[in-house]
Amino acid sequence: MPVSMALNSYTLRFHLNVDIACMANSCFKYRLYYVTIGIGNPPKPYFLDVDTGSDLTWVQCDAPASAAPRARTLYKPTKNRLVPCKDPICAAVQESTSHEGRGCQTPDQCDYEIEYQDQGHSRGVLVTDFFAFRLRNSTVVRPSLVFGCGYDQHGEHSATDGVLGLGFGKASIPSQLRDLGVCRNVMGHCLGRQRAGFLFFGDDVVRPQTLTWAPISRIGQHNYYSPGQATVNAGKQLLASRQTMVFDSGSSYTYFSNHLLQSVLSAINNDVSKTSLKPEPEENALPNCWKATTPFESVLDLKKYFRTLILGFGGKAPAVMEIPPENYFIVTKQGNACLGILDGSREGLGDLNLIGDISMQDLVVVYDNERQRIGWARVAGCDLSKSAASSLDDSFVLFLWDDLSITGGGGQQKPIITISFKELLVFADFIDHPKLYKPTSAMK
Repeated sequence: MPVSMALNSYTLRFHLNVDIACMANSCFKYRLYYVTIGIGNPPKPYFLDVDTGSDLTWVQCDAPASAAPRARTLYKPTKNRLVPCKDPICAAVQESTSHEGRGCQTPDQCDYEIEYQDQGHSRGVLVTDFFAFRLRNSTVVRPSLVFGCGYDQHGEHSATDGVLGLGFGKASIPSQLRDLGVCRNVMGHCLGRQRAGFLFFGDDVVRPQTLTWAPISRIGQHNYYSPGQATVNAGKQLLASRQTMVFDSGSSYTYFSNHLLQSVLSAINNDVSKTSLKPEPEENALPNCWKATTPFESVLDLKKYFRTLILGFGGKAPAVMEIPPENYFIVTKQGNACLGILDGSREGLGDLNLIGDISMQDLVVVYDNERQRIGWARVAGCDLSKSAASSLDDSFVLFLWDDLSITGGGGQQKPIITISFKELLVFADFIDHPKLYKPTSAMK
């Protein structure tokens, strides 16, 4: 039976988390996007990192652990919520993670282990519980979904409670919602350069004709969101061809293979040689930086120094994705311009190239698993009333939340402002220094 249009889409707000890390007497702001989802009955809020590069959603578990938990909210499992080993989703999870071939400790539970490219991991058991989703018409649905209850965590998950797995494998949230008939297997996001953004499930949030589309390309047995191979230009200059690209919201930066990165650097250095910019030492783990005679104040100041990178997917009429300088550079606290593209070959990615958060800011990206395609559109900002001709109800209310509630400010989380989509304002610049989240498990 067709899914009702009134229950056909669900929109989550993005938040921006700010951590402070100090090294060698210098402090840098680390930032990431996360969403809040209610889990359990009654639901409790969990802050989850958004990851299109992996399938499994997991939260930190209130159970004996070999690694000290850092979560704001620990999930308390009950025995009747355990997913048995014989459940087909157990095999799907184990096959798509590093637990493949190890089986289960007992028939009554499904064990999992997921490893990330930055050597982080989560180990635990699969459970099922209710997720509270508020739909466009304000109806709340509470589907029972499978996720991981992790008792051993390690890695760069900051102050959040876990990971929201948005890949297209059977265990991902979009796939489970589709199997339950809640909405179609379509989801998308807009990562705002400023302090706003959204994530949605369903196929009627943005109008398809407003996006550029490319078929999803399968790469071996991996669950990559890949629009396939691309030609890469800096302006009109061809840098490389047949470059396999993957979209991964779990990575703060963009990663190019060493060969492609060297081509990009060669073009940049050629452009820089005609300006007053001078090379600067590495900053914040970013090895390629330049200094102007006066400090840069914004990434938008870089347009006159650097060219737009242009990715072309397909043949005679390629689907084009433009990455302007503000989407592959950052401006540091010192006012220097640092390249936000890192060497993926050093991270074990081989010839794969990852499009990370920095290059997807102010870009609506739609992952249409029903039609096996990926779409995108550059927008002025992730205001839902303007992004890609959004068709959402104008009276829908969006809450922006105080980030201090998750980063140690204490107190109960309260909305700092309530506004309609048409009045949505965006506030703080995101690219001060995003946290270096490396490619996720799907990139192994």
